[in-house]
Amino acid sequence: MPEGVAVDVHADIYSVSAFIGYLLLVSTIGIYATRFSSAGISEYFIGGRKMNRFVVALSAVVSGRSSWLLLGVTGMAYKMGPSAVWAVIGYIMVELLLFLFYARRLRKFSETYDCITLADFFAQRFGDRNGSLRSVLALVMMIFMISYVSAQFVGGGKAFAASFGIEQTYGIFLTAGIVLVYTILGGFLAVSLTDMFQAIFMILALVILPIIAIADKGGLMVVLNELTALEAGYIDPFALSIGAGIGFLGIGLGSPGNPHIIARYMSINDPEQLRFSAIIGTIWNVFMAWGALFIGIAGRAYFPDVNALPGADTENLYPVLAQLHLHPILFGIVVASIFAAIMSTADSQLLVAASSIIRDIYEKVLNQGKTLPQKKLVLYSRITVFILVILSLILGMLAKQIVFWLVLFAWAGLGASIGPTSILALFWRGTSRAGIFAGLITGTVVTIIWYNIPALKEFIYELVPAFLLSLLAVIIVSRITKKPAGIDEQFDVMTK
Repeated sequence: MPEGVAVDVHADIYSVSAFIGYLLLVSTIGIYATRFSSAGISEYFIGGRKMNRFVVALSAVVSGRSSWLLLGVTGMAYKMGPSAVWAVIGYIMVELLLFLFYARRLRKFSETYDCITLADFFAQRFGDRNGSLRSVLALVMMIFMISYVSAQFVGGGKAFAASFGIEQTYGIFLTAGIVLVYTILGGFLAVSLTDMFQAIFMILALVILPIIAIADKGGLMVVLNELTALEAGYIDPFALSIGAGIGFLGIGLGSPGNPHIIARYMSINDPEQLRFSAIIGTIWNVFMAWGALFIGIAGRAYFPDVNALPGADTENLYPVLAQLHLHPILFGIVVASIFAAIMSTADSQLLVAASSIIRDIYEKVLNQGKTLPQKKLVLYSRITVFILVILSLILGMLAKQIVFWLVLFAWAGLGASIGPTSILALFWRGTSRAGIFAGLITGTVVTIIWYNIPALKEFIYELVPAFLLSLLAVIIVSRITKKPAGIDEQFDVMTK
């Protein structure tokens, strides 16, 4: 396609039909899971700890990728070339380690002490009798989760606009409505099962599209030669500053602090199966990352002028490139893959945010010591999901930042506050309750301050300094404060 020529984004009956078929699939799963998820909040929030190892593997990796991978990373690879690979290497390695070591300890602890949420784990681990630790955790999650969910809705709006020519505002509302329906109905089971199918959609689209696009250009060497002629140094994977490289690798530090990923580890039916999940999850992560990077690189060869993309926005590259190369039915599947990424993250985050309000605040703090009807708690959880969707919609409509950076901010805040504290709580006997407070507050405050000072943000991604300072705060404060009783018994449970 000649440089500067805009792409026609009219909706095709075949692509629309394929996309509608996808929506019917996820809606059916939501309806199917309703009865199971209505049994109680354990079923609603972590699937009653009965999830299959394959479902857990795929659900864990796709719930962490979101529109950031399909829209953000493809757009970044378009701008930066192969050096964007450093943005995916970090999280792939960290999540492999989480599956192998972190997840097993957390799963065993959570079953023994009946922990449904991450706050349950912290409360049990550190004897949170007055609920103050639960409250701080819930506040931290709400600050960043709503930003995260709103970014997914914005990503959905962009995908609708670039794929079917729907005005972005309407696309945001449609995305929110789709996520709302099956999350409210089916809870964690619906979310995990749809994640499994969505992972298949994502990997098919991410692998097929770059292969076809590069082949249509005459092969990989032709594409690389064109890109080299276009911009010297573009295909150099090391063409970035040390600070940027560290920041990109540091993205992986967010994984142990994002509760929608951690909840998957707590849901598996057998903790001994987590090694299998680690292999499957890592393979899926690698293929999805490969696809996103090569879509961006191939897209630069087809659209050397960014003004050829709708709105001159690189985050519209993926659907536009797909429409240019694929049969309408396959294009509909590509659009479905974008929504798979968006919904697999948004639905998980909504459940985590709802659990922090209903389980951690309403049940365990406001009604401490009381036995509340399970069906009532599930009803309140569904109402909370609805309210959170409304709040996320409002923020999404007001957001002026691109999906990539809004997601990275939320990812950083959760990763820097919950990541170091949860790691030390699982692996260091000397961690104290006061140290956890120090880490949560430090990670949150440093992320927000660093993000809002342009000179610091330009130097390095806020997650890296915030994570390290949070880790340091936990260690220093724990050294000078009293650790809780029963540590040896708790560690015996986690390591047996």
